[in-house]
Amino acid sequence: MKVLLVGAGGRESAIAEALVKSGTKLYVVAKHVNPGIKRLAECYGLAKETDVKKILDFALKWNVDLAFIGPEAPLERGIVNLLEENGIPTVGPSKEAARLETNKAFARALMEKHKIPGRKLFKVFDDAKEMRAWVDDFGKPVVVKPLGLTGGKGVKVVGYQLKDNEEAKEYAEHLIKKDGKVLIEERTDGVEFTFQVFTDGKRVIPMPLVQDYPHAYEGDVGPITGGMGSYSCKDHLLPFITKEDYEKALNTLEKTIRAMRKEGIPYKGILYGQFMLAKDEPKIIEYNARFGDPEAMNVLPVLETPLLEIAEGIVDGNLKKAEFEKKAVVVKYIAPKGYPENPVRGIQIQVDEAKILESGAKIYYASIDENLTLLGSRALAVVGIADSLEEAEKIASAGIKHVKGEIFYRRDVGTRESVEKRIKIMRELRGE
Repeated sequence: MKVLLVGAGGRESAIAEALVKSGTKLYVVAKHVNPGIKRLAECYGLAKETDVKKILDFALKWNVDLAFIGPEAPLERGIVNLLEENGIPTVGPSKEAARLETNKAFARALMEKHKIPGRKLFKVFDDAKEMRAWVDDFGKPVVVKPLGLTGGKGVKVVGYQLKDNEEAKEYAEHLIKKDGKVLIEERTDGVEFTFQVFTDGKRVIPMPLVQDYPHAYEGDVGPITGGMGSYSCKDHLLPFITKEDYEKALNTLEKTIRAMRKEGIPYKGILYGQFMLAKDEPKIIEYNARFGDPEAMNVLPVLETPLLEIAEGIVDGNLKKAEFEKKAVVVKYIAPKGYPENPVRGIQIQVDEAKILESGAKIYYASIDENLTLLGSRALAVVGIADSLEEAEKIASAGIKHVKGEIFYRRDVGTRESVEKRIKIMRELRGE
């Protein structure tokens, strides 16, 4: 089976490894050459991931049997529609279905129309004066979001005090001037978590829960990034999540897939719910129409069912199962100094891959080229897998010592202290 993979980040590195492990011949198109993925690929084409026509040309030239889309930007451009119109079944939602991620107002309206649990109060504005008046009348802290894709970096969550809404209004006005519209939501306090599922448009199969660390610096401070690391637990839950919370979150995702089918926009591929575990229930912060990055690196290394089998089930509408090892996984991303606001670029780093592997860790390359030159975003991830979270974190930390250069990472990803901090937040919020 010849499979085309679009993208070359850490997420796609994990997808590539899982596909090759399934016995596929891998063909890749991405905007840069990822050294880890290139090793696995039969052929590697260079193109912007949004240049869907060029990607189609590669797919037809190589005569691939199936395509797997990694990032969100080509989904917004309709890559799935184009490939399938040309006879190439593709894992990923159509342009219309991907609006769950690419148009936040569409997603919120869908939740409201179909009374999907976990929804939040929201309003879309195209008039700054009307927006300011509404925020003042609302009288509680708000969250401001652009309607479209932001790479995880466009949301403005201001402080807990009402006076902080002044900053929110200024940012919202900026977005109205820039984009024409803005989404404003009620602020929800709690602890975030990621719930990813496979779906063929009808059946929904859950993956292990993951918690991401979006802030740049230790202690959950600093600017929001694409994610500085993540952890998942042996039991596939998280320490602060009850079985009831889990079932409620899964129900939200199942009802979302059902609602999309009712709307005549069937959704297939990977659906990723970014949830906030609030006092009463898990609330949807946003949907993503693909694997998370770093969260793909938590679930795919412990996937026991061949990814190709799952991919074929998704495109055939006959998804059967996805089983995962009972292992804890810790992912630590290494980023260029200055990331995300002013990252260094064009500087080589040193990666002693042999010693990383000797330490028991895995390595996934991301925004780095064949010469190990930093390209400006998260460069590579070191992953620990073990029977306990503590052991997985130790393995990742031991591996990361063998990377040197103009880089930084969060030492607290997956540590007992950072996990206990999240447990404490939920206990206090729920009065336990």
